[in-house]
Amino acid sequence: MPTYTKPTGEELTSLADEAKTARARITTAKGDIVFSFFPDVAPQHSAAFIKLAKAGFYDGLAFHRYEPGFVIQGGDPAGNGTGGPGYNLDAEFSERPHVRGTVAMARAQSPNSAGSQFYICLDDAPFLNRNYTVFGHVVEGQNVVDQIRAGDVMSKVTIEDGGDGAGI
Repeated sequence: MPTYTKPTGEELTSLADEAKTARARITTAKGDIVFSFFPDVAPQHSAAFIKLAKAGFYDGLAFHRYEPGFVIQGGDPAGNGTGGPGYNLDAEFSERPHVRGTVAMARAQSPNSAGSQFYICLDDAPFLNRNYTVFGHVVEGQNVVDQIRAGDVMSKVTIEDGGDGAGI
């Protein structure tokens, strides 16, 4: 398995700047999910996702969790909720609410344990507010998010230029 490192220094600055206009496209058999980033409140998480996506980390991974009316979750190379990229990110909690379409990083009990696993909200989840790092929001394909089930594969995750002011 390749070695992955979290972005730091100039790389972090450059990727967080890229996140201001970038969008992630998750290609699945059920269609594409596109989300924009929130580098203003989660620069490290936005940069880390972009770096992992560009390295092909997410390609071929499955969504391993589906909770009806709550979330879908993916980004675990182990496929069972225990895996990650080999590093942890420090929490970047913010006032961004957990609403339908929110993209945030999953974590273990420690607030500073996020890595590569992310979830997308199927409905509002205010009880998660300020307890998980929100780093993006779905801008296209929420209907696809609603169809995803455990075992559905992310065939490819790419980073695209969303144009000026891609975030919402």
